[in-house]
Amino acid sequence: MKQRNPVYITIIIVSVLVIIAFYLLVQNYRFLGSPLFWGTIVIGAILVLIQSAIGDLIENQKFNKLTDEEKAVYLEEKKKNYFLALYQSAFKQQSVSEEKDILIDHGFDGIMELDNQLPKWWLGLFYFGCAFCIIYMASYWLTDFAHPVKEYDDEYKQQTASVAEYMKNVPQATLETAVFSEDNWEAGKEVFQTNCVSCHGEGGKGGIGPNLTDKFWINQPEKTLFKNIFWMVENGSPNNSAMQAWGKNGVVSGNDIEKVAAYVYHINQEQAPITVAQGGAKPQGTLANWQK
Repeated sequence: MKQRNPVYITIIIVSVLVIIAFYLLVQNYRFLGSPLFWGTIVIGAILVLIQSAIGDLIENQKFNKLTDEEKAVYLEEKKKNYFLALYQSAFKQQSVSEEKDILIDHGFDGIMELDNQLPKWWLGLFYFGCAFCIIYMASYWLTDFAHPVKEYDDEYKQQTASVAEYMKNVPQATLETAVFSEDNWEAGKEVFQTNCVSCHGEGGKGGIGPNLTDKFWINQPEKTLFKNIFWMVENGSPNNSAMQAWGKNGVVSGNDIEKVAAYVYHINQEQAPITVAQGGAKPQGTLANWQK
């Protein structure tokens, strides 16, 4: 007769499978505090104990049918440490006499085939893998576990929340600290498209608001063009209430003002002016002589 696994080993295996199943279904470890989880563990342990008791009855019946010699061998084997016996059965090498008993009438090139049983460690991994696959597939089809779209959405929300939290705490650019950077104007274009294009037109060519690509400016509170743009976006126009104070009103952050100022500087200084003939608005204000 084969030695059976101790009941506590079976309970541990069942408990691990229950934990894996709950994690795949719930997708977090909060289930560890759930009465349902612990109830499942207790029920699983009770079922294992019942199965063990039935196994003991069957084992006793088989034991009674053994000869005295077989009984002595079985009892001697049962005295061995379970883990030591498991290790020996996993890596045991047959003696020459044992090999004769399991030889198969099949060989090639002088090598004879043996009718060895699969190692217990291999069988254990195989059965565990089968059980895990069943639980995994059930959780995949019945829940959102391992669903790529769900995982992407969750990660996107987490990253968006992290960026928003970072932006709340990151120091914002001010009129004194803001500097022009070529790396900012493309991001500034997006801010411009969202907040400014309705008045200043596509590409800053003007419309309700003045043309931002020419050299004429109505308001010139600062000596440099970049700082002047930043000041106007932050404080609004003293001459026209339609140009609100985007920064002071809290509509646009200091860092976004820095970016949109870089974009307006870019289209004013690094691109050809959009003239009336090209669909641009007429110049307004006075010619500006900006400092570098």
